[in-house]
Amino acid sequence: MRVVLLVLFVFIVFGCKGEKKSLKYSREIAQNWTFKQADTDEWLPASIPGTVHTDLLINKKIEDPYYRDNEKKLQWIDKKDWEYSTTFNVTADILNKDKVQLDFKGLDTYADIYLNDKQIASTNNMFREWQIDCKEYLKAGENRLQVYLHSPINTDLPKLEALGYALPASNDQSENGGLGNKRVSPFARKAPYHYGWDWGPRFVTSGVWRPVYLQAWDKARIVDVYFRQDKLNLEKAELTAQVELDILNAGKYTIKISDQKNSIDVLHQLDEMEPGNQTVEIPILINNPRLWWPNGMGEAYLYNFDVRLIDNNSILDTREISIGIRTLELVREADKNGKSFYFKINNKPVFSKGANYIPNDVFLPRVSPGKYEYVIKSAADANMNMLRVWGGGIYENDIFYDLCDKYGIMVWQDFMFACSMYPGDDAFLENVRQEAIQNVQRLRNHPSIALWCGNNEIDVAWAHDLPVGWGWKEQYDEKTRAYIWNSYDTLFHKILPAVIDENDPARTYWPSSPLAEWGERASYSSTSGDMHYWGVWHGKERFDQFKVKKARFMSEFGFQSFPELETVKKYTAAEDRESITTDVMNAHQRSGIGNERIREYLSWYYKMPSSFEDMLYMSQVLQAEGMKIGFESHRQAKPYCMGTLYWQINDCWPVASWSGMDYYGRWKALHYFAKKAFENILVAATVDNDSLKVYIVSDEYTPVNAKLSLVLMDFDGTEFNNQQIDVEIPVNSSKVHFSEIVKDFLKGNSKENVVLSLSLIQDDKKLTENVFYFDEVKDLDLPKVSPKLSVSSDDNGYRVEISSEQLAKNVYLSIPGSIGQFSDNYFDLLPGETKVVYFSGYAANRTFSAEDINFKTVRDTY
Repeated sequence: MRVVLLVLFVFIVFGCKGEKKSLKYSREIAQNWTFKQADTDEWLPASIPGTVHTDLLINKKIEDPYYRDNEKKLQWIDKKDWEYSTTFNVTADILNKDKVQLDFKGLDTYADIYLNDKQIASTNNMFREWQIDCKEYLKAGENRLQVYLHSPINTDLPKLEALGYALPASNDQSENGGLGNKRVSPFARKAPYHYGWDWGPRFVTSGVWRPVYLQAWDKARIVDVYFRQDKLNLEKAELTAQVELDILNAGKYTIKISDQKNSIDVLHQLDEMEPGNQTVEIPILINNPRLWWPNGMGEAYLYNFDVRLIDNNSILDTREISIGIRTLELVREADKNGKSFYFKINNKPVFSKGANYIPNDVFLPRVSPGKYEYVIKSAADANMNMLRVWGGGIYENDIFYDLCDKYGIMVWQDFMFACSMYPGDDAFLENVRQEAIQNVQRLRNHPSIALWCGNNEIDVAWAHDLPVGWGWKEQYDEKTRAYIWNSYDTLFHKILPAVIDENDPARTYWPSSPLAEWGERASYSSTSGDMHYWGVWHGKERFDQFKVKKARFMSEFGFQSFPELETVKKYTAAEDRESITTDVMNAHQRSGIGNERIREYLSWYYKMPSSFEDMLYMSQVLQAEGMKIGFESHRQAKPYCMGTLYWQINDCWPVASWSGMDYYGRWKALHYFAKKAFENILVAATVDNDSLKVYIVSDEYTPVNAKLSLVLMDFDGTEFNNQQIDVEIPVNSSKVHFSEIVKDFLKGNSKENVVLSLSLIQDDKKLTENVFYFDEVKDLDLPKVSPKLSVSSDDNGYRVEISSEQLAKNVYLSIPGSIGQFSDNYFDLLPGETKVVYFSGYAANRTFSAEDINFKTVRDTY
């Protein structure tokens, strides 16, 4: 039932005086948990939230799953059932409440729940929250709660057998799990990456992975609060607070909504409310609203509302909800090139800069609030304004979205489906529908959510009615093929968009990524929709193809590298580091072509390093320099291309992968390069048909007048061409501001001996800078350098000053045993230049000098 309140807008109202503390009882059940393998009698201490694997590790029953090749020794765990048990006390006061529930925020995945030896529920979806009425099963004093976790493998194998044919699941590493070709992941509503991926291990976890609460209340409670934005301009924001209530006792209630910081205090009396679920709509008017902006465009301002349900001055229930006021739309308009695909926020087009995001660990409860903040802040520090929550992971914890709200990071949110076809029976589809409703309602207040996307790469893989794709549909007869497609069509073209229309209608639903149009498969020649371009890496195309394959919105592209030596040491023994192709190094490379593909690409552009450590370093240089071409090409193609999201920002375990930060949070060269490439103003050079072209790209919304400095020099600093050009940079633009035949610009100098320094200068301040080489690095005559380093400290941390009389290519600074990172790294130090970087964090002994810093360049690997 929906009750619409026709009331005047209220700004400051004196609330109920003498409000009492909330009468709702809520207690996390996190203590005294034990667990055991179901077919044994040995009970061990357990941590909740947690997983079976981490509890076994804490109890020293298994070795570190991430060390060496321990993964393959631990595949027995997912074939077993597990039991968890705890006791908790309940008072008579709680039992006297009108209603008592157990609230499981997340169970992974097939669980039977027992309270005082009576089964009260069964669950079958990792992504759902389970609220269970339990008053009749409780008793005063000690109560026993048990969770019986069924093996996800043994639960789903019969489903595969009953179906009679296998569903495509390209990344399910069933062979590693000892199942041969029996891929059961499509049947489980569970994080797909737990079954393995081409960057992740196979650990099919079970556990109570999110908190458990005992809750009790009288009369009524708040079920949900949704702040719907109805109208927005510079003068006012008109909102409607949709408050869903669970009324147990008929009566008159009061709802109070306040934001003390902004002097908003709205009090509404409710007439006689009948028992049952009812939704109340309360209008709120905010004058001169402060807007939420993405990173780089302005302040990500948040309003913090306190919502209270009151009965006779007693607070029955409360909710605290932060919102951002903004307009956000996906603009898809026909133009001369096809159809646009970009986000417009507060009526301003946004070039989306960022990355794809995967879970930070295979064992999800290990991800701390600090780790979440580190990753999101690292994205913001790298000038990103968007992350894509990829569909093979999880709907993230609330803290992830809170931090994206705080740092101005827009979120492209996939539903949790990736690289598989799925069952189409009624029970499975209804399970998914409930999953979608819960998560959309949970996340819809976040201003950071920009888009809902149905799945990752399924449309392009199946390619319905087309003679292309990944070869999936060709495995089936016509009848089976039609049934599998109908299941897909029902889920992604009917159920999920209907959930969005009903629960979050202001946001766009996009059925699959990549996709050209609804019903039109994406390709590398698509002129609409979004693109995943993997010609570089999987297709063995050269990095220059990034300049050719330009999308309207590039939502995936990437290249791999190894993590740095300090990280590799975490998962290897000394003998594993003899080469990049030892058994353990291969075990931590899940793309079968990976290590050799890195080596092959490296031979195209660089001289091959001889040592293992140098190979790690050069792989990162290769990745970063190659991806730089992609970043710059996408931004230069603005407004045709309006987004570049690379694969991927983070790792879920220590591994060679496409990530910009490794599992331990160490920034790779890629992340440093992304930081530079994503600055609001970019100056970049390229050669096109023997002409040197210099682009200036601006994401600013005010015009910029500056001086473009072009200095051609040799590696000793001798200048051959120095041009200073006054430029007017239009708002939100990409434009060629300089062009000249390469031969003329070089003035008779050899390509292998010169570097072009580019910078934009305004009022003697350098706005941005870049470098450009006219030949492959392997053909450059790089000098061996002896840099000068000095270390001091100031308010910003440790100040490191570096200079060199000759060019130093891709300077890599490191401090063995340190915790922290440099403000810049893997940079090119021009001859005669002095560069200052800061080290944040601390070294092992908390102080360090220049002698403690390792300095490496490309030339040092020869």
